[in-house]
Amino acid sequence: MNTAPDDATALATRGFVYGFPLVFNLEQVARYVTTGVGANPAAPFNSFSHARSLAGPADRFVTINNDTVYSMAQLDLSAGPLLLEVPAVGERYYVLQFVDAWTNNFAYIGTRATGSDAGRFLLVPPGWSGEPPAGTTVVRVPTVIASIVGRWAVTGDTDLPAVHALQDATTLTPMGSGTPQGLPSGATDGLSPALAFWEAYRVASQAFPPPARDVPLQESLAGLGLTGDVPVGDLDPEQRDALTAGHDAGRALLDQATRGGHTEVRDGWHLAYHVFDYNLDHFEVGALDDPEWQIADPQERLVIRAAAALGGLWGNHGYEAAYSPVYVDADGEQLTGERSYSLRLETPPPNDAFWSLTMYDVPDYFLVDNPAGRYSIGDRTPGLVHGDDGSLTLHVSAEEPTDPVRRANWLPAPAGPFRPILRVYAPRREFLDGSYRMPPFRVVDAS
Repeated sequence: MNTAPDDATALATRGFVYGFPLVFNLEQVARYVTTGVGANPAAPFNSFSHARSLAGPADRFVTINNDTVYSMAQLDLSAGPLLLEVPAVGERYYVLQFVDAWTNNFAYIGTRATGSDAGRFLLVPPGWSGEPPAGTTVVRVPTVIASIVGRWAVTGDTDLPAVHALQDATTLTPMGSGTPQGLPSGATDGLSPALAFWEAYRVASQAFPPPARDVPLQESLAGLGLTGDVPVGDLDPEQRDALTAGHDAGRALLDQATRGGHTEVRDGWHLAYHVFDYNLDHFEVGALDDPEWQIADPQERLVIRAAAALGGLWGNHGYEAAYSPVYVDADGEQLTGERSYSLRLETPPPNDAFWSLTMYDVPDYFLVDNPAGRYSIGDRTPGLVHGDDGSLTLHVSAEEPTDPVRRANWLPAPAGPFRPILRVYAPRREFLDGSYRMPPFRVVDAS
């Protein structure tokens, strides 16, 4: 390697930011097809894994929602197209979000995107040029491995049987011949976690080519040994040292970026409506090819993409669901279960579906176990008490309130630091353009 050590580390750091979403994403794909995740059981490639209940603390997946029941499918189109059939859903909100191997959201099927009627969609691999069956909409998938992230709105336990019927009527049928190839694997035995990451990246980045705009960056990593056939464990010591240093520096950068350095912050809320706007190249049904929803700056795009994967993998574009995490109170202090808070909403967040506020711990961003079994609160939460003027005051604390009104409007928090997220599904323009403002968290007397 002819690159100076400092330059090699800087290049590896940039490479880590570029490659992290691919590696992290494929790790989660592997979980779904081998062990499952929480309420979603394992399911082979090209079949749905249906959760039959809302997510809870057992679902150890970053920033998982507690609003909808998930239907997940990991796609392997190496054996040819798949026929996706969806049922008519009536007035229920649902979305099937399509995510490629690099975490780009490239298609949506659902209430907002395609309506409530039944539909048939042919999912085809890169380069496919066959004749689709009559009555199908073709969805061109940019990478052979991809994911469907399905979400079904649920109003309560009594609504679950109806959702289960819709899940069961949502099917994938292979239309090609042969056996899917599955995920590629590298030689990671005996490697440190940092070098195992790079070996996974080396193999995956060659198996799943990126869009043309990212090819020069990928090729620039050749001097680090990441574009050839030599396993990372067999690289020379200088290369391995640079890769280790770049891995550590890149991860520190991402940990900082997840705190919202690239989003507007208002009253403590990170307006993260555009953190999933890094797809610039591939737009299928339901995905908006609109400069408003695209990150133009090439360096910022890659940092935001990596931070989005770390802090909220498989999140939707803001026009499908707008996300606003909050870390601090009105005084700029970290939110913590050592204090009690109130959040007064004069009017609810404007939307055409529903909204919720969900509690997560820090730094893992997992749902938090609590005796009440309540992990989110929102416009579908039964028993909420509104003020005479229509306002709604939420109460957030680790200790259960004794006052019945506060108890009805209580979102339990962990004992330590926490980070809630506001989700607004099918947000209206006044929410997205900032006309509507969320109030800050205010510290209150716990009694």
